[in-house]
Amino acid sequence: MVRIEHIGIAVKDLEKANELFAKLFGQPQYKEEAVQSEHVTTSFFQVGPNKIELLEATSDESAIAKYLEKKSEGIHHIAFEVDDIEAEMKRLAGEGFQLLNEKPKAGADNKLVCFLHPKTTNGVLVELCQEIKSK
Repeated sequence: MVRIEHIGIAVKDLEKANELFAKLFGQPQYKEEAVQSEHVTTSFFQVGPNKIELLEATSDESAIAKYLEKKSEGIHHIAFEVDDIEAEMKRLAGEGFQLLNEKPKAGADNKLVCFLHPKTTNGVLVELCQEIKSK
């Protein structure tokens, strides 16, 4: 793993959360993006070398909607940048971690992503991220 890529925060109202975090960080979000496959809209803030991702559900079927129903707003996941997501997935599966998807999938912010089940990571939802390289 290269570094912490971002921290994901589940929110009920993205517009209100964007206003709050813009005040907190002293700057607006740099990107807002819908991820149709996950039924979420995301918003990213750059804070020094770190990023914060806000996630709002766009459907009751969204994992974020289910998370908010169970736990309310707050930190949802921590994402780590990796150089080779497929190799890292294979390594971690071999170490006994449960992957939530068999292959990397397209995520927000031009990333391939894979999540690790919190049951195998002391209750923390871990996301692996690899920049999608242009051809």
